[in-house]
Formats: sequence, structure tokens, C-alpha cells
Amino acid sequence: MIQRLSHSTLYVTDQDAAREFYVNKLGFELRMDQEANGFRWLTVGPKGQPEFQLILMKVGANCGNDEKVSAQIRDLLTSGKLGAAGVFETADCRKTYDELAAKGVEFLAPPEDKFYGVEAIFKDPCGNRFSLTQPKKF
Repeated sequence: MIQRLSHSTLYVTDQDAAREFYVNKLGFELRMDQEANGFRWLTVGPKGQPEFQLILMKVGANCGNDEKVSAQIRDLLTSGKLGAAGVFETADCRKTYDELAAKGVEFLAPPEDKFYGVEAIFKDPCGNRFSLTQPKKF
């Protein structure tokens, strides 16, 4: 029986830039940063969720893709066409929006009331888009 999701992969074009963004701007914890035989295993996670690791995987042949496919993934990612990468929950979307915007996080949409709560949309330096959501209490 599956008990939980422990890791999820997020493609990035630059692992150093991704590490800086997730750790220094979003406030995530660095979980692992190791290299072996030219492969870098880099994971981060929200401080309030210690059992989860977000893998910041550099797009490339080491992901099992040839260079043509890797180039297509990079193009889709940087052009913003790969789609939303996930939802990060917050207790106060407007406050978190102000804090992250002050740190230089690029928002594509400011906080807005939705049927499910308050949501703002931001992106990382590699083009991954996220929902920052304050869930509505039902």
C-alpha cells in the first residue's frame, strides 16, 4: 500500500539559480546537494514539511532524454508552456505575496479571490509556474 509521496521532480535549466531561488527567496530548506560522476542530486523542501523533497533536476541527458528531447523540454519550460508545476499553500496569501515580491519573486498574477481561496501565481527563474494559495475554509 502506498503511504505517502516523498519526492517529486521539477525540471530546471540552472541548478545553482534554482537552489538560490528556492532556499533564499522562498525560504525552503536545502535537503541534499551531492554530485557523483557528473550527476548532481539537489533537493529542497518547505520547512513545515520535512518528509518531502522537491528534486531540482537539471534538464539534460542524465535524465534519460537525448539532447533533442532535452532541448524541447528546455524550450517549453523557459517559454512558460510546460504548465503549472504545483500549488504552495500559505495561511495568508496577500502577506506572503508582499514578502516574496519584496525578495524579487516574479508574480504573473497578484492575489485574487477565487472559489477555493485566495491565489497568486508566480514563477521560478527556470519558467516553472506555481499557485500560491490560501485555501478557503469551508
